[in-house]
Amino acid sequence: MKKIICISSLILASACAKQSPTHQDTAEQFMSDSEMEVSKNRTKELNTLERTQIQDWIKSQDVKYYPMGMNYWVNIEGLESLPRKNNGDKVSYQYDIYDFNRTKLYQNPLGNTDVEFGHFVEMDAVEDVIRYLKKGEEAEILVPSVLAYGTYGDNKKISNDMPLIIKVKVL
Repeated sequence: MKKIICISSLILASACAKQSPTHQDTAEQFMSDSEMEVSKNRTKELNTLERTQIQDWIKSQDVKYYPMGMNYWVNIEGLESLPRKNNGDKVSYQYDIYDFNRTKLYQNPLGNTDVEFGHFVEMDAVEDVIRYLKKGEEAEILVPSVLAYGTYGDNKKISNDMPLIIKVKVL
């Protein structure tokens, strides 16, 4: 009987013992207020610089580009005045990604089939422009890095802080 009580006590004690966390302490996962402020200022300055560079680039092009409310440009005038698809509507699309030298970054187009708006895994600017396009329509968008792959790039062909040209087609 003593053996059973002793074994039960050991099992109970081990079950109650504090387990080591398998992840970092939550305090270590967040930036301090000063680090957050530095990050916000860096993003704001980078966005301002990229907007200026993109606007200068636009001036040298034969194609006209028009600013969209989300902070990207599109080659279709008045796109935001067209009917917009709602969350839950389905769409199929593909797109190609270029740098501002018009070098295609991936040989094959990226895309998706029968994706519901509101559940995209693509960049917000890609989802936004597709909401206005009809089946078979195409658009070219100029996307600042903050709306593209941001500070980290895609760890493949898109480097950090890289603005992109994206050619989108609704299938």
